[in-house]
Formats: sequence, structure tokens, C-alpha cells
Amino acid sequence: MRLRLLVSEAWRSLGANVSTTVAATMTVLVGMFLLGLFIALGTWTVSWSDNVKRQLIVKVDFKTAADKGGAATRAQENAVAKMIAANPQVNHWKYISKEVALQRMKKRYNELTRNLPYNPLPDSIEITPVKGEYVADVAATLHPLPAGVQKVEDGKRVSKRILKVAHAIEAVFSVATAVLLIAATLLIANTIRLSIFSRRREIEVMKLVGATNWFVRGPFMIEGLLTGLAGSILAVFCLLLGKEIALPAILEHGLSNDPTVHALGFPTTALILVGMGLGLGALGSGLTLRRFLQV
Repeated sequence: MRLRLLVSEAWRSLGANVSTTVAATMTVLVGMFLLGLFIALGTWTVSWSDNVKRQLIVKVDFKTAADKGGAATRAQENAVAKMIAANPQVNHWKYISKEVALQRMKKRYNELTRNLPYNPLPDSIEITPVKGEYVADVAATLHPLPAGVQKVEDGKRVSKRILKVAHAIEAVFSVATAVLLIAATLLIANTIRLSIFSRRREIEVMKLVGATNWFVRGPFMIEGLLTGLAGSILAVFCLLLGKEIALPAILEHGLSNDPTVHALGFPTTALILVGMGLGLGALGSGLTLRRFLQV
């Protein structure tokens, strides 16, 4: 009965203060919509950066007959393979014979390999580290070069650039999300504060007739929850429209054709937004009531 009274009072307050209610709801709507975009774009870019980091490899080229000292022996190649396999920073490695390497090159550059008198490519090992950040460390373990190894390529310059971009994306996403959440909370708190200020005489009367602090606070807390819920649901609806209308057009222009690169699922994002909307509404109301409601 008491809960029903608090809910009805909150509902009456929302109807009596339409402009304030609309302002609070729009604040949550904009905040949650932007947060949804940040989640989608941020998780997609993080997925892309993780995919790129997984593609960073260390390549070990063995000596060929044209190199000083002659081609690497099978024993030398096996010794290098054992060294690589024993490294805990190595996720997996793959031996590429010179015949397979030539077949790869024919697929990519058929015209360049059409009239080759012999196979100039070396046997090699492609190493994928546990993390992209380990590329330089894995390459360093192969220096000085073991017997039979002609060179070690770690794409150091490329990997540094890719990792730098990936870390920048992750940092920007984290900071932007935190700033957005703080801004939304403060805006909701300010909106609830205006609602309290507009009803200060009503609150004084309630206190004079014996209303408890929690009875006075209750409608404002529920008002914040309802406002947060309404704004977040509207944001989810707007994002759903964007997903159905705008996203197919974006994907048609080749934003990403790699199935391993993807954003967080929409149902999960929707649940996060609704939960965040309720949380922000409650937090904004709570902060405002604590600081500005003198009862």
C-alpha cells in the first residue's frame, strides 16, 4: 500500500512537472544513445585491434643454397623449432617449406613467378606470439641468429604502429565512456534538483504534517528510476532503428568483411543501457537528495 502511494505520488509529480520530466528523459535518452554508440563502436574497434594483434607474427627464414655456408640442414631447422616451441610467449608456430612458400607467392603474384628458373625462397617458420605485444621479445630470443638461420623478421616498425593505434583506441573508448557516464549522472542530478526546488513548499508541508525523510525521498527516487527507464528504452529503440536502417548501408561499403571482427551483441547492449539508465536515475536522485534536499 505504501509502495503504491509512493509510485502514484511519483507518477503525479512526473505529470505535474512535464517540462522537467521531458528534460530529464531527454538527458537520459541522449546519454544512453551516445553510450550505446560508444559501446558498439568501441567494442568493434577493440575487436578489430585484437584481430590485428593476433595477425602480428615473427618470421624466421632459413639459409638457402645461395647463402654463405649453404642451405640449412634438417637438424638445424629442428633445433630452431624446438627452441621456439619451448618459449612460453609463443602461442603457436608453423613450418613453411620453400615449396609451400612458392605456391603462396604464385597465388599473390603470378606474373612475377611465371618464368622463375628455380625456387629462390627459403624454408621458414611463422611464429604467432601469445600477445601482439610479445613480437619484439620473441624475436629477441632468436638473436644472435641460431645456426642455419638467415634472418628473423618481426615487423617491428609495423607492429609498433599497429599496437600504438590499438592502445590509443582502447584508451579513448574507456575515457569517453567514463566521461559520458559522469556527465549523464550530473545532468540527471541537476534535473532532479530542479524538480525538488520547484516543489520545495510542498515538501515543507509534508514535513509539517509528520512525513518521514524516506517518505519524502521515495517519490523522487522512483521518479529518477522511471525517468532513467524511459530514457534508456527510448535510446534502445533509436539504436534499433539505426541498426536496421543505417548499419546495412555502412556494411555495404566494406566497413569490415572479417567475421572475427564484430561489436557487442545488440541484446546485451540493450540490457546494459536499460540497467545503466536505471542506475543513473537512482544515482542522480540519490546524490541530489543527499546534497540538496534539506528535510
